[in-house]
Amino acid sequence: MYSVERKSEIITMLEETGSVDVNVLAVKFATSKETIRRDLRDLEKDGVLKRTHGGAVLVEQSHNTSNSSEYPVGIREIQRFNEKNQICKKAASFIQEGDTIFVDNSSTTIYLSKYIPPEIHVTIITNSIKFLLESIKSPNYNHLIICLGGIFKDRNLSVYGNGTLKSAEEYYPNKAFLSCAGISSHNMLADSSIHEIDVKRMMIEHAQEVFILADHTKFQKGSQIFLSSFSAIDYIITDTQTDKTNLEYLDATNVKLIVAD
Repeated sequence: MYSVERKSEIITMLEETGSVDVNVLAVKFATSKETIRRDLRDLEKDGVLKRTHGGAVLVEQSHNTSNSSEYPVGIREIQRFNEKNQICKKAASFIQEGDTIFVDNSSTTIYLSKYIPPEIHVTIITNSIKFLLESIKSPNYNHLIICLGGIFKDRNLSVYGNGTLKSAEEYYPNKAFLSCAGISSHNMLADSSIHEIDVKRMMIEHAQEVFILADHTKFQKGSQIFLSSFSAIDYIITDTQTDKTNLEYLDATNVKLIVAD
């Protein structure tokens, strides 16, 4: 198991129980205690946990209106790492030759670039600096990437503001791939970043098809800022842990629920 996968599971365990034990983790992941301690040191540096004698405890994130209780993007991208990769792989299967797509700045869509078929020609519009950094790991001249302008936000590795909106209004992509903070049964998708919400709304309005990439933790969950009603969404792509029995409210909409396996 890779370090990023271990850290992802450690964060999940911390969120569920509030604490973890080095000995238990070493057995669970079939690795050495020193490897676990190194993972915990890394996560402590990132502000996720506080190490204790023999383990660690979760550090509660501060709440505010601009960023909710979210971790920095570097931590959010490893939360539910496997599920996000499954979702992105399925989402990439909808991208076709000649498409122009928008990819938002979210910890889920970050992984989309590595699953886009390398042989197809596609134009990718984004306001995500992190997405750009992921893309250059496997550069492909068939994939033209357009980065929107704007104010740089270091915590989220994104750009936002009036300059971003002015850049975005020029584009009408075939498909938009976005995530959100919560999907509720009250005909609402919600998000947590007031800085980036406007460009997301614009791209939802401009795109011919809209894909929401959301892991199982996003359902029946609210957040501070209204993003969109279901009427503007075409697809929701989620992972196999999503309990579909609680999603009957989607039957009354035109949204297609797709499970990535």
